[in-house]
Amino acid sequence: MTSTPASASPVRVGLVGLSARGGWAPHSHLPALNRLDGYELRALSASSDASARAAAAKYGVPLAFGSTAELVRSDEVDLVVVSVRVPLHREVILAALGAGKAVLSEWPLGNGAAEADELAAAAERAGVRTFAGLQARSAPAVRYVGELVADGYVGEVLSTSLVASGRRWGPVFEPGGEYLLDKANGGTMLTIPFGHTIDAVAMVLGEFTEVSATLATRRPVVHEEGTGRAAPMTVDDQIAVGGRLASGAVASVHFRAGLSRGTDFHWEINGTEGDLVVTGDSGHLQQAALTVRGARGAAAAVAELPVPARHFDVPALDGLRGLPAYNVGAQYAQVLADLTEGTAHAPDFAHAARRQGLLDAIERSAATGRRITL
Repeated sequence: MTSTPASASPVRVGLVGLSARGGWAPHSHLPALNRLDGYELRALSASSDASARAAAAKYGVPLAFGSTAELVRSDEVDLVVVSVRVPLHREVILAALGAGKAVLSEWPLGNGAAEADELAAAAERAGVRTFAGLQARSAPAVRYVGELVADGYVGEVLSTSLVASGRRWGPVFEPGGEYLLDKANGGTMLTIPFGHTIDAVAMVLGEFTEVSATLATRRPVVHEEGTGRAAPMTVDDQIAVGGRLASGAVASVHFRAGLSRGTDFHWEINGTEGDLVVTGDSGHLQQAALTVRGARGAAAAVAELPVPARHFDVPALDGLRGLPAYNVGAQYAQVLADLTEGTAHAPDFAHAARRQGLLDAIERSAATGRRITL
């Protein structure tokens, strides 16, 4: 990654999903865009004129539209950012592509692999730049681990093992979060924290060539925080995946819902010359606070390996360190370079569709009890 390039004409952003009521976008996209040179948050859209005007007034956004169709048609928008619930992605993205606009969509791209494939194909036909919000790969600690592995710190990678907590999907759910309990909505532990994390694992160690998986819903009924109201849950709250990587290394990944009294994130990479251990506060690698440790050669125990300053290479984001918005901003810096310099640093829709294909293979393996070759 390089520092944010200067641009005479800033990229004008239209954000779909910035609500005056709060949510993810005000805590991630908004602070990142407000700090980065080269972007101007020019417009937003909401489900009604009134809610759009309220959000625009609260966040100081010049243009407010009561529908996505109006926003994507605006000559004031260069990049459409999609920050709405997964079931709404397809409609918004197809509208933006139809208007010939570049699109940055949060992950997961589509509600299932087939929808992701459809959107990637539509983007290919439209001939516009697309980006998928897989920002775990932008995290400085993840990039550092990738550098260490590439430089031979552990020698030949023999295996990797990862155990993590999904934070949500445990015994209680947050008010307003009930839609995440329904697998049909596409916002699951498999697609969100597992998906972000497995993308980073693949970036560091290479792609999976085969998977064997077990999925289960161990808590079919959960309760709303505060009220205790019971609600059904169809999302898998246990994910156990074994597999092999293109290098021949063996991988084992286990996600558990909620939080643990023991380990909430532990990723180990074992090689012929050394070992690396990454620990954190949850399985959401895209926003977790991470510590890297390692040992090689004659060293008997791992010791902390501080992330070098070169991996914090967007100075405008320094005030966001330790916040979920930092990695979002780091990816925005990559996107800006891609748009202004013609590079291809940030993952696009084709990459997102391939990653959702991996998740689909995991689900097929669990459903059939068979090992799936990729």
